[in-house]
Amino acid sequence: MTFGIVNTKEEQYIQQLGARIRQLREEKGIDQKAFAFECEIGRTQLYMIENGKTNPRLLTLMKIAKGLELSLHELLN
Repeated sequence: MTFGIVNTKEEQYIQQLGARIRQLREEKGIDQKAFAFECEIGRTQLYMIENGKTNPRLLTLMKIAKGLELSLHELLN
């Protein structure tokens, strides 16, 4: 079930973004719980984002980008 997603194109983007976040986190060797704590977001929220189940807010994406040592532009590109 997805929240706040209007069409399949947006849904695909949210899923791709989540997969990218998961891949980048795993490349850094950080487990989900530790990364969520470092980013000051909930582990469940991170799980939902990484699995394309929710559309993250801008502030959340900024926290994730910082945790990955990327700019927001690099994360979204």
